[in-house]
Amino acid sequence: MEDAILVEDVSKSFGTVRAVDGVTLRVSTGLTYGFLGPSGCGKTTLIRLILGTLRPSRGSVAVWGHNVPSHLVLSETGYMPQDTALYMELSARENVAFFARLYGRRGREDVERVLELMEIRDRADSPVRTLSGGMQRRASLACALVHQPRLLLLDEPTVGVDPRLRALFWAHFHALNKAGTTIIVSSHVMDEAARCDRLIFMRDGALLSEGTPDELQKAVTAPSLEEAFLIYAEARGGRR
Repeated sequence: MEDAILVEDVSKSFGTVRAVDGVTLRVSTGLTYGFLGPSGCGKTTLIRLILGTLRPSRGSVAVWGHNVPSHLVLSETGYMPQDTALYMELSARENVAFFARLYGRRGREDVERVLELMEIRDRADSPVRTLSGGMQRRASLACALVHQPRLLLLDEPTVGVDPRLRALFWAHFHALNKAGTTIIVSSHVMDEAARCDRLIFMRDGALLSEGTPDELQKAVTAPSLEEAFLIYAEARGGRR
């Protein structure tokens, strides 16, 4: 299977803090990869290194063979940050239309398609500040999807959303995979991990292990992914 992303011996330091520590990773096209680990383990930093908004202190990152940052890569990448990055005084429709224009999509059909997909058309003309947290997450994901990206980077996309909305998000992620989109999802919620094709366990900026959910459990004879993560973390340096 073709590599969409190649991360080679990447480290990123902020002063004396090493947020990412010697990570090497291959991400195959058309799969969902989950970056799993506690807050502060380096998931967001690694996503931003792949996006190209951060430069590594050491190592290299390439997407579709292009070293990042690359305009060619960014034009076909969707990014949903952990914090809602929307213009609060604009409506959901205006936000989505703005991001569509940034990517050269000026047709109204693109905007209406993702508003319908995220089930927010009935509130599409409301200012974002008046929407619930779940509705704001839907609008944020709509902005990331409006240009039909080949690569989708999602930082904690289901934080604060209800179970039905979480199921809606994941159903669409799997549909995107079938269409060839590569997805990276960061999370600290282990019950979402089984929805990913492959998982990357992270702790203290380092990659603990990588594989399918079943492979990671079976390798350490763990009854659950949460137990598997704790075993891998203890092997690296003790439980916190």
